[in-house]
Amino acid sequence: MTGQGPDACLEGILALSGDDRWKIDHSHAVINVTAYVVRSFDGNALIFAMPLHVLRPLLSEVPLDLRGSPGAVACIIEQIKQRAQSDPALGPLVGRGTRFPHQFASITEPYTVVGSSAALASDLWHAGDRNFADASGVHLLLNGAVPCPQQFTQADVASVIETVARLCDAVTAIACFVPVRELETAWISTLDQQLLREMLPSLGLVSFIGDGARLARHYTRYRCYFRTAGPKTGVHIPFACPLELDPCELELPASNRTITGLGIRRREVFAVAGSNAQGKTTFLEGIHAGMDDHATGDGRELAVTVPGLCTAEAMNCMLTGADVSMFFSALPPGISGTAHAASGMGSGSMNMAYQVQRAIGRDCPLLVIDEDRAAPNLLVRSCLQTHEITPLSEILGHDRGKMGETALIFAACAMDVLVAQADRIMLLDNHTAYAVDREVFRKRVAESLEKIAGDLR
Repeated sequence: MTGQGPDACLEGILALSGDDRWKIDHSHAVINVTAYVVRSFDGNALIFAMPLHVLRPLLSEVPLDLRGSPGAVACIIEQIKQRAQSDPALGPLVGRGTRFPHQFASITEPYTVVGSSAALASDLWHAGDRNFADASGVHLLLNGAVPCPQQFTQADVASVIETVARLCDAVTAIACFVPVRELETAWISTLDQQLLREMLPSLGLVSFIGDGARLARHYTRYRCYFRTAGPKTGVHIPFACPLELDPCELELPASNRTITGLGIRRREVFAVAGSNAQGKTTFLEGIHAGMDDHATGDGRELAVTVPGLCTAEAMNCMLTGADVSMFFSALPPGISGTAHAASGMGSGSMNMAYQVQRAIGRDCPLLVIDEDRAAPNLLVRSCLQTHEITPLSEILGHDRGKMGETALIFAACAMDVLVAQADRIMLLDNHTAYAVDREVFRKRVAESLEKIAGDLR
């Protein structure tokens, strides 16, 4: 060995010969990126990464469309994680023997997202560009930590290398003995989601939430974003599409199962209404997460959304040449330019207006707005507003063509005037979905406004 200290350990690890079941994946070993051994900041642990090539012919065992393979790889990874706490040979994955093993807990954190076009959970171990299957086998990027030697004697270096070799043996043993039936089930589930997502536009849909979907999430230290969070524990009410909302019946392309559920239609305006804490935001988050593929048991396997979904919310930030002319006919003081090219520190409503108009201009298939994060004065009119501003409710009522090809789904509780402009209205009550007749609702809103007007006179 020419290196010293951690470098000597890395040289020895990359020189491991493996056996007939595994080898070091030299074709994917990039020094200091996917292959490294370094001291932790406190000097107590050696943190390492190394690419492993498991010689299991997964594509031959499961001769299905390759696009579903991330589901099988994710299944293998999760089974390795589950064994990490009890199998001594897998100890490096949890930093066993180091002074602060909790620093490495993210490596074995459960993860139920199989694939995503977004850069999600980069600190978690999951299927993706560096953990995948091809014709030559299964490629896994192993990360972990072992106690850091004091002197890095020849015996110390050999011990580190031997520990990593045992880890490779243990990981390979699990990867090779996951039953084909489990891998095939995970593979087909992933493929179903991908093929259904491709099929939605031909059905005139931009999103689909299947009956039985469980959208509520359980958050942890390492999965604190709704798209990466796991399924909620305890009471969890599954979604069921009300018959009055005209449920869709679809056949899943890979499994040939027939499922039913709610389809969000191209160019429609769909309202999710209800009182406080009834699951409106959770439902919108499920729609958003439908752009990802989920493992069996996540609860969102039947939530599928076409790519390109956009959101709009209120925030104060700088605008540069922003087109807000859909909502503003003139600019407020402090904003330079024109309504077609506004610049300056925009208010929450102006920034939200720009987000909405940008999404529509890009032919976004689905725009999501949550009342809790929105600018109310951009959604409904106030008697204090000037006519230089046209709120969304009036655009939907009198100039729907401005929405272009974009469908809109929004959650609202106090925005009755906005909800009244929706094509379909779903009410969430005690986390259960009900349909609201549009004409009946509009009549009730009109009566309510007349009563309020009478009370104020």
